[in-house]
Amino acid sequence: MNVERMHVSLRQVAKTFSDGTRALKTTDLEIAEGETLVLLGPSGCGKTTLLRIIAGLETPDAGGRVYFGAEDVTPLPIERRNVGMVFQSYALFPNMSVAENVGYGLRIRGELTQQKVDELLSLVQLEGLGSRRVDQLSGGQRQRVALARALAVRPRVLLLDEPLTALDAKLREQLRTDIDRLLRSLAITAVYVTHDQAEAMALGDRIAVMQSGEIVQIGTPKEIYYQPSTAFVADFIGTMNRLRLNGSEALFRPEDTRLVAPAAAQFSGTIASAFFLGDHTRLMVDCGGPQLVTVETTERRDFTIGERIHLAVDPAAILSHEP
Repeated sequence: MNVERMHVSLRQVAKTFSDGTRALKTTDLEIAEGETLVLLGPSGCGKTTLLRIIAGLETPDAGGRVYFGAEDVTPLPIERRNVGMVFQSYALFPNMSVAENVGYGLRIRGELTQQKVDELLSLVQLEGLGSRRVDQLSGGQRQRVALARALAVRPRVLLLDEPLTALDAKLREQLRTDIDRLLRSLAITAVYVTHDQAEAMALGDRIAVMQSGEIVQIGTPKEIYYQPSTAFVADFIGTMNRLRLNGSEALFRPEDTRLVAPAAAQFSGTIASAFFLGDHTRLMVDCGGPQLVTVETTERRDFTIGERIHLAVDPAAILSHEP
C-alpha cells in the first residue's frame, strides 16, 4: 500500500474554549514526513486538543495556522484534510460488516473494490473476517478494523487518540507491536496520543511530553529518558530516584543502581520491600532519605526485608542536580 508522506507544521497554535479554559498554550511544532510523533502526558495536559486541531475537529485561536506540506489547511474541516483517525472507542458502524466498515470511505469516494478491501484486511491481519459483524469481534480485532478503515482512504496524516487504552494488558502489548510494524512499513506521517510512557517509548520516533497545555520537552525516546529537561519529565518517564550524594541531590534510574561490596558503596540502606518480577527483582530500599530508593537487580538470590545492602551508581548515569 502506497501512502503520501506529508510534513506537518503548527505555527503559533493555541486553544481557548468558550468558557475561558486555556487548553493549549501557544505552540510551534514540526512533524517530519513519515515520522511517528507521540504526544505524551497526563489527562488534561492538552494532547488531545492538539491532535484535534491537526485533524480539523477544533479551530485554533486567531493567528494559529496548520500546514500540511505547503498547504494552509487551517480553514478546512476534517473531511477536506484527508486525515485518518483511530479512536479509543473504535467508532465503527455496528450495522455494517467488517468489510463494509473498512470500505466505507472508499465507497463514499467511488473507489471501492473487493481487491482494495482484501488488501487492507491483510494489512491488519484480518484475512477471512470481512463478512463478520463488528459486534462478533474482540476488542483488538475491532481496533484493527478501525485502523484499516482509517488507512483505506490513503490519508495524508494518520491520527491515533489513545487507541489501546480500552484493551487488556496482553492484547495492548500485541497490538502495540503490530501498530509499530504497520507504521514502519507504510512510513506514513502519524501522530499518536497516549498517557502510557511504555507505548510512547515503543512507538515514537520522537516524543513530545506535554504538561498544563504546553510541550515541555520533545526528543527521541532515548533523549527523553536519559536527558529529561525538567523534574516533571524525569518523573513522568519511568522511575527516577532522588538521593543526596556528596552534598547535592542526585537523580538516577533504578536500573543504573548496582549491588556492591561495602568498600565500593556510594550509599547503603535496608530493604523495605522486594518484588520478584521474573527477569529481575525490584527492591525498595530505605537509605535514610524522605523517599525509598528503587533498585532493579538481576541477581538470582532471595532478598530479606530488613537486610542491609550496599549500592553504587555509574557516575555517567547520575544527574547531579534536578533538571
